[in-house]
Amino acid sequence: MRKASRLSRFNIASLALGLAFLYLPILILVIYSFNASRLVTVWGGWSLRWYHEFFADRAMIEASWMSLRVAVASATIATLIGTLAAVALSRGERFRGRTLFSGMLYAPLVMPEVITGLSLLLLFVALNAERGFWTVTIAHTTLTMCFVAVVVQSRLGSLDRSLEEAAMDLGCAPVRAFLSVTLPLIAPAIVAGWMLAFTLSLDDLVIASFTTGPGSATLPIRIYSEVRLGVKPEINAICTLVIALIAVVIVIASLASKLSSSQGESAAPL
Repeated sequence: MRKASRLSRFNIASLALGLAFLYLPILILVIYSFNASRLVTVWGGWSLRWYHEFFADRAMIEASWMSLRVAVASATIATLIGTLAAVALSRGERFRGRTLFSGMLYAPLVMPEVITGLSLLLLFVALNAERGFWTVTIAHTTLTMCFVAVVVQSRLGSLDRSLEEAAMDLGCAPVRAFLSVTLPLIAPAIVAGWMLAFTLSLDDLVIASFTTGPGSATLPIRIYSEVRLGVKPEINAICTLVIALIAVVIVIASLASKLSSSQGESAAPL
């Protein structure tokens, strides 16, 4: 057996440069969110001034609340639909239209967001639907459920079906066997899918700009409208809070995945 190759200086330097390219701008943004100066390029000392400005900005608070509501609602709906679609594709028998169904399900993965947003806008206009919270939620659900389906289907594909079959041999109905055996085992993938859908919805600008209406602007739309007039230090504070929120979601999702995985492993032999 060959010995594991050691990291060379070139590999270490490449890794360091890659990490710096990805995370150094974020670190600078976080540091400058505590800048006391009004100029974003001039350091004026440490201060929480711009966080106070953000919490006093009613328009930004309303946009943030709208983004959180849309992200939670669309991620939850997308997780439910995406999980059911993944189960149908992984465990269902071959059915007519399976290729068309899978193609339509995964189309948003490769389709430009401009086309998706414009198509949904034309749909809402044809239905004479008032654009607002629910139109943005439906649009984000359409965008994110394919990502949930990919994550859950990959987990179902690597799962040992003999565990579920053993439960049915012992008298469990198929639905109860799925809920008692399979669901705890794929729970980490479901949680990961929800987290991914939540992050994508919170970050989306293009599709939301097509499907939003008066009084329902999301945070990315509000930030974009502010940045066009020049970057304000308040924007750094807002972005730092969003980064902190995503970090908290990742930690909670990781803990939930570990807990679900441990419970599934302890229940599997039964």
